[in-house]
Amino acid sequence: MRQIVLVLLMALWVCPATPNVSSPPDNYLQDVISELSRQWPQNRTVNIVCHGHSVPAGYFRTPMVDTFNAYPHLLHRGLKAQFPYAVANVIVTAIGGENSEAGAKRFDRDVLVLRPDVVTIDYCLNDRSIGLPRAEAAWKAMIAQAKNAGARVILLTPTPDTSARLDDPNDPLNRHAEQIRRLARENDVAIVDSLALFRARVRAGEPLESFMSQSNHPNRKGHEIVAAGLIRWFH
Repeated sequence: MRQIVLVLLMALWVCPATPNVSSPPDNYLQDVISELSRQWPQNRTVNIVCHGHSVPAGYFRTPMVDTFNAYPHLLHRGLKAQFPYAVANVIVTAIGGENSEAGAKRFDRDVLVLRPDVVTIDYCLNDRSIGLPRAEAAWKAMIAQAKNAGARVILLTPTPDTSARLDDPNDPLNRHAEQIRRLARENDVAIVDSLALFRARVRAGEPLESFMSQSNHPNRKGHEIVAAGLIRWFH
């Protein structure tokens, strides 16, 4: 446990502040943090649901699913280190190969039924196949449903794909990432700008391949970047 926490703290130290997180206040999750800080018998179970495609599902080199090195599990370990009295569940509802339209169709059945306190949404990699307008409609639907249910929302821009042109603003991956940044601002919800965090590490001289288990799936080192971005919101 201590080793995992140190790794995530190092990731927080070497990563620049997550861009585009100024729409909601820094204490956006204050109510959740308060619940996580309570001790028995005043505490209750806090549910955090990670929704999306193969990356939050834990796929590394397909078909290998490395659950305990993927960012939902790293988030869970980090939260338990920070909130030792909390009864916290980090629940994965992600499906490999799925896009946001399919995720939106099952959002009520698979996500809201869990009565989440926080929902993370991560679909950009696969949304390139359906295009920006359809993806925007699906993301808006999920954001609205989560907010109406009283859940806090954290959107994630995509982790990298080595086939993408990361420095080309017209590359589909960058265009979908920019759409998610805009949706976070317009809907006053939190964001972890994963793509910007990876790009910063690459510009600092670290090869992109050092964060990847295959062309479109991060390895443990890559998942640590995302987990650190998420944990930042719980400070």
